[in-house]
Amino acid sequence: MNYLGHAFLSFGNGNILTGNMIGDHVKGKIALEQYPEEIKKGIMLHRKIDGYTDAHFATQRAKLLFREDYGLYSGAIMDTLFDHYLANDPKQFPTQEALLEFTQNAYLQLENNKSHFPAKFATYFPFMKEHNWLYNYRTLKGMERSLNGLARRALHMPPIDKAYEIFVTNYYHLNQCYYELIDDVIRFVKIELSN
Repeated sequence: MNYLGHAFLSFGNGNILTGNMIGDHVKGKIALEQYPEEIKKGIMLHRKIDGYTDAHFATQRAKLLFREDYGLYSGAIMDTLFDHYLANDPKQFPTQEALLEFTQNAYLQLENNKSHFPAKFATYFPFMKEHNWLYNYRTLKGMERSLNGLARRALHMPPIDKAYEIFVTNYYHLNQCYYELIDDVIRFVKIELSN
């Protein structure tokens, strides 16, 4: 899961959300120790979500479509694409308005914890909020922008056009993979949070 997935899987807890969203930017045990307990829990949750999602049979199957052209980047591509299917999942977000409200609440909760942002996240959070990245996963145009952003950040990734083409061509197959994953990952996270 990417940003929307990690935000959604924080289940409304602002501190868990903060940790979950900054998780990629906090490396090692020493860096982790500087955070308050709940934010630390969110960072650890981010890592567990990534591990669980990546190992899930539905993700493994979906990544096969991208492996020949993108190799190890297949996982990062699927993380981004899963956010598109989540944004359009009527069970999680019955309307566009529900998704929009969710994103605004997430930005507000993050804003309240901005003193805990690592430098890199602090740099791009204003752009995330201004251009509502979380909401824009919903559209194909938004996905094209997200994949291009991924390609800019990944040093050795081949041109992303082919990934977008594979996504559109296999749209319903990938959607099925999302549906096979989502209930399992929700269940997994709820168990993790209750521990």
